[in-house]
Amino acid sequence: MISYPIGLVPGPVSVPPKIREAWLTDFGSSDLEADFYDLYAQNQKLVQTLLETKESVVITSGEAMSILWGGVKSALRPGERLLAVASGLFGEGFADMARAIGAEAEVVAFPYDDVPDPGKVREAVRRFRPQVVTAVHCETPSGTLNPHLRELGEIAHEADALFVVDFVSSGGGAPIGVDESLIDIGLLGSQKVLSLPPSLSVSTVSARAWSVFERVGYGGYDAYLPWRRVPEVRAMPYTHDWQGMTALNVALNAIMEEGPQNAYARHARAASLCRTMGREAGLTLFPAREDICSPTVTAFNVPDGWTWPELDAALRKKGLVAGGNYGSLDGRVFRIGHMGSQADEALVKRGMEVLGEVLRSK
Repeated sequence: MISYPIGLVPGPVSVPPKIREAWLTDFGSSDLEADFYDLYAQNQKLVQTLLETKESVVITSGEAMSILWGGVKSALRPGERLLAVASGLFGEGFADMARAIGAEAEVVAFPYDDVPDPGKVREAVRRFRPQVVTAVHCETPSGTLNPHLRELGEIAHEADALFVVDFVSSGGGAPIGVDESLIDIGLLGSQKVLSLPPSLSVSTVSARAWSVFERVGYGGYDAYLPWRRVPEVRAMPYTHDWQGMTALNVALNAIMEEGPQNAYARHARAASLCRTMGREAGLTLFPAREDICSPTVTAFNVPDGWTWPELDAALRKKGLVAGGNYGSLDGRVFRIGHMGSQADEALVKRGMEVLGEVLRSK
């Protein structure tokens, strides 16, 4: 397997040695041991602090897509309505999930290089009257960060709809403020800022959401309801990942020791350096405005005279691996991931120097 010394992909990010060590320790059975439930509770409290919420926290095994699906299936019955606020690929994906379970879905769409307009969202909510409104904080393929979570939360609550937010690739790298933003279901993945493998998913769940979950009654593998009283009842729906939960504890405590505000500032510095050096190398940002760029990922247009496969191959020869793209952005936009362990100015500087060298070579 090929290893690249300069890893700047937008996830899964590089896993630091202190987190990898968690997998070198053997434990007992996670669904039987009191120590595991104590660890689970510790992680819940740390997540509450990081995401600024007093609501419930659920931590499950599986990559973040599992909780996106679980949230939709737990919150909607067939025939009910979901409005997906979308300025990118992942925002649109919520509508596809809703339709797949027999719900009605509508997308209020905005350009991929921009962010949602709350005024247009309010119009759509009043007309469509959904039970669920979804949004994405960081559209990773587009490199944008949605600054309107609080406004969108207010709009959803005005319609008595649940507000579901994917902050999979921004949580821990940018302020979320779950309670301030009126988020009913918040979705976070382990493989982005937390710098773990893609093995755990973290959710915040409001009291409003639990009431809806009870009404819907979904009970599949990815359901939320069976987790409501973990760890109080000392029982889980399935055997959990003790090593992963230990690694999560290491990652969360590291952010707390650094201080969340300091972590956010570190991400902002790495992002600013990436964009400054990118412009100096002749690159142009994909987002229409720099003020909507995410601190965790930067999206650049593939420069004239290059195809993405050519540029990617040239970068890999120099030991740098960046991120390609999906859908309509495939081949047009590439990404530098500076989140979690990769929000390191020395690493970003090294990577952008290589990128500049490659661009000047042609």
